[in-house]
Parts: sequence; C-alpha cells; structure tokens
Amino acid sequence: MNNIIAQIEATQLKENVAEFHVGDTVRVHNKIKEGNRERIQIFEGTVLKRQGTGSRETFTVRKNSNGVGVEKTWPVHSPFVEKIEVVRFGKVRRAKLNYLRDRVGKKAKVKELVR
Repeated sequence: MNNIIAQIEATQLKENVAEFHVGDTVRVHNKIKEGNRERIQIFEGTVLKRQGTGSRETFTVRKNSNGVGVEKTWPVHSPFVEKIEVVRFGKVRRAKLNYLRDRVGKKAKVKELVR
C-alpha cells in the first residue's frame, strides 16, 4: 500500500526546485488567477521555516509590508509556484526562525552568508 502512495507522490514532484534554506531571502513567483486572466505576483521575504518531505513539503516566507508583518506558506512542489529565486543566503543556526516575528526594523534582519 505504501509503495502505491509513494509512486503517486513521485509523479507530482517538480524536477527543478531551487536550492534554498531557512534564513535565505527569496523571491517567490506565484501564479494568481483573476477571472479568466492569469498573472504572476512576486513575494519577497525571508524563509522562516521549511517542513515536511516529498510532495507535502512546505515553506513559509515572511516580509514587512508598510510596518505590518506578512507571512505566506506554499507547498514547494505546488503548480502555482512558478519559480523560487534566491536573492541572499542567510547565516542562521536554527531550523525555524520564529523569533523573527517579535522583532522590528534592523533587529529583524538575518546576517548574510558570503559564499
């Protein structure tokens, strides 16, 4: 039974997913349908967490918009996520950056990892 589920999930995976980690600043190109039209909206922010495996893997991105924190969560292999661009690599020591929710301004920044 588990082999059947694994085979079905394997067909739903994307082949080329961008390599990104927690703490990175990313641009998520998201498809949005408005009536009969389709457009791409870009959401840029810091990756707070990445969880799950396979087709159920999700990631959460946070940004500040006009002084208000906005978080969105997407499945990594979603057909609505057109592509994920890594803008900056972050240097973090944790798997989940929930502490960034309480911080404002310069304190909410993540150090950049020089590669």
